[in-house]
Amino acid sequence: MRTRLVVGCGALGTTLVETLSERPGRVVVIVPGERAETLRERLPSVDVMVGDPTESSVFETVPDADSVVVAGDDPSRNLQTATAAAQSLPDAFLLAYTGREPPADVRQSLAGLADRLVDPGTVFETFLSERVETGGTSMHELRSVLTDIDGPLAVVMHDNPDPDAIASAVALQRIAEYVGCSAQACYFGSINHQENRAMVNLLEYDLRNLDAESDLTEFGGFALVDHARPGVNDGLPEDTTVDVVIDHHPPRGPVSARFADLRSDAGATSTLLVDYSRRLGIEIESDVATGLLFGIRVDTDEFSREVSVADFEAGAELLPKADLGALERIENPSVSSDTLETIAAAIRRRQSHGSVLLSGVGAINDRDTLAQAADRLLNLEDITTTLVYGIQEGIIYISARSRGTDLDLGETLRAAFGQIGSAGGHADMAGAQIELGVLESIDGDDPSLLNIVDNLVADQFLNVLDLHPSQVSLGTYGQSDESTVDVPESDGWVTSETDQDRRDGAPGDWRDRGSTARNGE
Repeated sequence: MRTRLVVGCGALGTTLVETLSERPGRVVVIVPGERAETLRERLPSVDVMVGDPTESSVFETVPDADSVVVAGDDPSRNLQTATAAAQSLPDAFLLAYTGREPPADVRQSLAGLADRLVDPGTVFETFLSERVETGGTSMHELRSVLTDIDGPLAVVMHDNPDPDAIASAVALQRIAEYVGCSAQACYFGSINHQENRAMVNLLEYDLRNLDAESDLTEFGGFALVDHARPGVNDGLPEDTTVDVVIDHHPPRGPVSARFADLRSDAGATSTLLVDYSRRLGIEIESDVATGLLFGIRVDTDEFSREVSVADFEAGAELLPKADLGALERIENPSVSSDTLETIAAAIRRRQSHGSVLLSGVGAINDRDTLAQAADRLLNLEDITTTLVYGIQEGIIYISARSRGTDLDLGETLRAAFGQIGSAGGHADMAGAQIELGVLESIDGDDPSLLNIVDNLVADQFLNVLDLHPSQVSLGTYGQSDESTVDVPESDGWVTSETDQDRRDGAPGDWRDRGSTARNGE
């Protein structure tokens, strides 16, 4: 249980004590005798002690204090109190109030003693600048939420996490531990892509793999990174109460959390975690810096896609701290036999339609291999768009890539497959998945099933591109009561407000390059 000690309790201190008394943990106030009885009557849940806070000995009565707040109205007396607190409780977080109209020398001395100084002359300016520069987020609010969590915090990534999600979760775990909140980075699904596995193994990240049987009651709170809603692209129940949400994707639905930072102008969630560490004064350790740098590079496609000034600044800050040798090993891991087999099948079975190339590879063991095959095929001469698909456990997984074209793949795949499955992603990389339904019992490499899947995927995708106009029957797949459905024609890509709202959190590994090149898109 946390113990907060408030000393030199003036008008501001009294208001602060009232607020703290409503939060978990013990609150102790040390005041001169004439004020003690008044506070006891006003705040019966607060432990009020009598003493002179300018004397070092008074702090020996509360040796377990995690934080000390000096909140008197007299600047000189606050300096005496802060000096005594810093000497007696050097490991406690020290928050000092300057008092009213502090002399310059007193303010400077307090600033040198305190971990955080509250100055009436600058606090409003700081409040505004923090919100203008960081999308409205406050590190005080984040710290307050984290320190109020009673029990370990589960920092949950989206399903089958990508490098950005993994690094962000580990970074938030370290931040939580820094402010005194125990935490565990968690994920549902699996980490299959060889680069993702290499990242976790080489950097020795301690991650916990959750499943449907996991007992979530052991956690005192939940944080979501790189996604925004419980039960949407993670295995949490939809009604889970969330304490913290940090994401760089535009939300497609209401987001409810005690602290939420949704900055869609950033290219990666890792960028936001670098910002938090800087503003909290936390030195980013090498393993975390390496992961965050990799996460930003993956999500921004080496600082070339949906990148912001903040991403460049974060990368520059991380570069001197990162283990570049480990980063090189992460980016060049050994390739699995499954990956080579999928790439080989994609090459053998490819079909070109102008600059668009499609390939169905049949049954697969690892859906991440589709993304790698789509990447490789994009290197073929005169090809600007690739779409590779395979079948695993009754689901058709689709991964698409584009380069040097105005085509928006995320919107195109939503238009093509949104009615019969789920789809989404970025303009140059996206993915989709479709349940086979009654056809699931057929072996994934059965020629008859492959022919049906080829026709379905090719017709749906090429229709939207206006390369192969036709009508596709959906009755076999159990998705429509109508015998046919007209697929809308497009001059290259389709924009739908409804589809955009559905972008974040649709099932499958389609959210970004991590869940694309690194995780199945």
